[in-house]
Amino acid sequence: MSSSTSTRTKQKVRSLADRLRNFRVYHRYLGLSLGVFILISSVTGILLGWKKDVDLLQPPTQKGASTDLQQWLPLSELAARSLAGLDSAEAIYENPIERIEARPDKGIVKTIFRDGSWEVQLDASNGKVLSVARRHSDWIEKVHDGSIISDLFKLVSMNVLGFGLVFISCTGFFLWFYPKKIRKIKSR
Repeated sequence: MSSSTSTRTKQKVRSLADRLRNFRVYHRYLGLSLGVFILISSVTGILLGWKKDVDLLQPPTQKGASTDLQQWLPLSELAARSLAGLDSAEAIYENPIERIEARPDKGIVKTIFRDGSWEVQLDASNGKVLSVARRHSDWIEKVHDGSIISDLFKLVSMNVLGFGLVFISCTGFFLWFYPKKIRKIKSR
């Protein structure tokens, strides 16, 4: 091997090694910074994946008497019965309704309340209370996406986490690829 070829090879190796060192530093510090968020997002994501299968996370969906929407009570009456059901079962008064979910295939409505992650399931055709329970999956989801702090925090943290994971993936690729390339150049 000539002297100029040897010098070019050394320069290539040095250039790749310098980039590799920089990638290691960026990868390490960004990984450490994002680590807590990644851990929280991962654990809560696992829990949310199991929410339909674990009754503690989300109450099982009951079945109503009729799936015929023509036989269902008016929404205003179902809302009033949900409030009464929460009051009588848990002695919780003046908890505002966040949303009402209709499940036509099950013949029920789920009323979700804003405070305390409470859920009341009603038979939509006769208004009978089928279940009153907490939905832990709701507050877990808020922790998962950062909205437990604020919507602005959710937006910023999810973007930082997403872009950070893309960056860590790219630097991780180069941390794997450059040593192979350096070995290949040195073996010539």
